[in-house]
Amino acid sequence: MSVETLTFGCRLNTVESEVMRGHALGHDRGRDLVLVNTCAVTAEAGRQARKAIRKLARERPGAEIVVTGCGAEVERAAYAGMPEISRLVGNADKLRAEVWRRDGNGTARAIMDEREAVPTQISGVSGHTRAFVPVQNGCDHRCTFCVIPFGRGNSRSVTMDDAVAQVRRIVEHGGREVVLTGVDLTAYGRDLGDDLTLGRLVKAILAAVPDLARLRLSSIDSVEADDELLDAVANEERLMPHLHLSLQAGDDLVLKRMKRRHSRGDAIRFCETIRRLRPGTVFGADLIAGFPTESEAQFVRSLDLIEECGLTHLHVFPYSPRPGTPAERMPQVAVDIVKERASRLRQAGANALIRHLDSEVGQHRPILVERGGIGRTEAFTSVTLSSDLARQVEPGDLITLAIAGHDGQRLSATDVSLR
Repeated sequence: MSVETLTFGCRLNTVESEVMRGHALGHDRGRDLVLVNTCAVTAEAGRQARKAIRKLARERPGAEIVVTGCGAEVERAAYAGMPEISRLVGNADKLRAEVWRRDGNGTARAIMDEREAVPTQISGVSGHTRAFVPVQNGCDHRCTFCVIPFGRGNSRSVTMDDAVAQVRRIVEHGGREVVLTGVDLTAYGRDLGDDLTLGRLVKAILAAVPDLARLRLSSIDSVEADDELLDAVANEERLMPHLHLSLQAGDDLVLKRMKRRHSRGDAIRFCETIRRLRPGTVFGADLIAGFPTESEAQFVRSLDLIEECGLTHLHVFPYSPRPGTPAERMPQVAVDIVKERASRLRQAGANALIRHLDSEVGQHRPILVERGGIGRTEAFTSVTLSSDLARQVEPGDLITLAIAGHDGQRLSATDVSLR
């Protein structure tokens, strides 16, 4: 019996797919199994997942197709009506080993009733040089455009001991870089005790696992960054100088209608503070184009935020209404305008990336080698290795390279010295 996974969406889904695959491999179900881990962040994500499921059924007749993830949680009726699907598994159940027994149907737990995060116990993620460690799940906030809290439940954190143990396990199996991830990562620890914060966790991991070469954070909410996290950014060299921010918009009224907790000024001040504490830090950000009621002038303030915050790596989302959210009931921006604004944001992001790439040419940078002849700098910038270099190194090697140029998307490198 083979077990395959098809994963959509976030890094959290990526590592959860690996956990489910491990559980399923331990129980012979009598036929091939395909686990589809869905996303619900946009309507398009759901359409892509359902299209892929239909294709799988055509290409893999006889295989058992089991669907889980946020899409299956919040759009259950749409997936339940698909004859290609053998079974749906809710997000509250998917990490529990008993669900994947041959005769097991799970416990049908309600996601909103979950109060504990299930720690992962894996040594890495198949096909990935970078290892993701989920330390938090769910979200207590209710942004008006977002359905993810209803797919993931309320915020809950793994214990500090469990998080440290998972990182140590990865490093013992040869992992060089770990990414802490979650739905609302900067909410880490609030459910476990008043004195537990993401910053404390970062410091505990770096102190307890001295052989960990690189530690990264996935997307954070800047307004929730605690003082110890700022101190870690300033003083912990193994915490990488790259932060991805959940900004979403650059206009205060739009942010208010989104029910975000930061202002435009908060975002700009945070980036200035981080750059003062850790010069050279590179920022990524999520931005939504065409949120309901957004005027051209308000959109331009999001466009301008790219330069004012000094953003480099952008994730741009054309707004799409999600059923049941408050934003769905707001006056909508015309679809063609949404697409046009998203295109302008992406072009501005491409220009910002080119400026960053230009500034890297001539520098020597430590690179973590990935598969496919590429690597990543400490600032998460992608680097293409020459064919000669690629033959000298292995995925997971840390090397120092001279940056020779770029192609508008990736840096290119020449000489190598292993570390």
